[in-house]
Amino acid sequence: MTLIKSISGIRGTIGGAVGDNLTPVDAVKFASAYGSFLKIRHASKGNERLKVVIGRDARISGPMIHNLVMNTLVGLGIDVIDLGLSTTPTVEIAVPLEKADGGIILTASHNPKQWNALKLLNEKGEFLSGKEGELILEIAEKEAFDFSDVDNLGEVTENNAYMDIHIDEVLELPLVNADLVKTKKFKVVVDGVNSSGGIIIPNLLEQMGVEVVKLYCEPNGHFPHNPEPLKEHLGDICKLVVAEKADFGIVVDPDVDRLAFISNDGEMFGEEYTLVAVADYVLSKTPGNTVSNMSSSRALRDITEKHGGSYQASAVGEVNVVELMKKTNAIIGGEGNGGIIYPSSHYGRDSMVGVALFLTYLAEQDKTVAEIRASYPQYFMSKNKIELTPQIDVDNVLATLTDKYKSENITTIDGVKIDFPTQWVHLRKSNTEPIIRIYTEAPTQNEADVLAERFVKELKEIAGI
Repeated sequence: MTLIKSISGIRGTIGGAVGDNLTPVDAVKFASAYGSFLKIRHASKGNERLKVVIGRDARISGPMIHNLVMNTLVGLGIDVIDLGLSTTPTVEIAVPLEKADGGIILTASHNPKQWNALKLLNEKGEFLSGKEGELILEIAEKEAFDFSDVDNLGEVTENNAYMDIHIDEVLELPLVNADLVKTKKFKVVVDGVNSSGGIIIPNLLEQMGVEVVKLYCEPNGHFPHNPEPLKEHLGDICKLVVAEKADFGIVVDPDVDRLAFISNDGEMFGEEYTLVAVADYVLSKTPGNTVSNMSSSRALRDITEKHGGSYQASAVGEVNVVELMKKTNAIIGGEGNGGIIYPSSHYGRDSMVGVALFLTYLAEQDKTVAEIRASYPQYFMSKNKIELTPQIDVDNVLATLTDKYKSENITTIDGVKIDFPTQWVHLRKSNTEPIIRIYTEAPTQNEADVLAERFVKELKEIAGI
């Protein structure tokens, strides 16, 4: 059980001791720090009440944390727009539409059900910068909160329309052609991992004329499998796509910002290739630059260059990808974990946007999903992790490895990435879990696995575990 404070927000397991887990006391403390941060940031507004949009995924602990956070903001004299059950990208688009001063999504994303988190947004509906996150942690540490008197408490306004508004926004994107998709009469299986994706993804598909087969789409928070959309967790939908003779399958994580496809033959399309396929379509219509993080496949670089654009890699973390996308005027970007960031919609990972663009692309191509996947440069990844204990000095471990491989092409802006001629390895401490991630990529799965095993062994030897 643990509590992790990072630029990705405040994340922890429910229950246990204060300060070691995400207890009610910790939820109130960090909501108070965020509200206090907004008051400092928007001090020029004087006595004008601030406004924050809040939504949550379907986790069992969601209603408890939701009420604690909302009422803490009310106690600070901040008005709350309560979206209730929602998705991360839905809250992100709601913030500017509501002219709000910030937003909070209550979700631990792909983490198992015992976890929850406060993911914090600015007035643009984008994640806070590292500096802003540090300031909130300082405020929380000092407990420098100044609550409002009884005549100046905030108010809560419920708005349950935003998932529908989000769908409308997606369908209005110029590169989304729902009319063309309707003519194809696609059949798609959806695994909503019993969270809010089980509502919003089928609704979008039905409005695009797609026949939907629902799997785990009851938003009760009882995740039927590990909610991270990786191959080892998705046996059920792989079988169902084949049994239903579906055109493909769609898997999202609990807060609907990660998107994975299952090809019509029941094989993983590969979450790394979600962004590659959508980018291929977008760049074919609107050529330009792309960005993904350092742990993402080289395939995006290849596709970008095919369309005459330039590709750059950022440090891991959505805020870092967005920053580089803005700097390079990227047309599309994201993360290799199935996160699509399409600025024509908004600067946030959005499975809804990814689904609608991919369906339009599929309708235009007149190929099966398996055929589309086979048309891309073939790279294979291995994703591993090592659990950390407090005794392990991660910085020292990575520094030792950097020195060992100093003759290779090394990047250290985010952990250590070693680029070999035909393969690479990226080693970094996770922002969201007490682990070191070891990602490798190579021309074959066996080479990727062998490279990963080698570096897992080397890391353990250096760390003494």
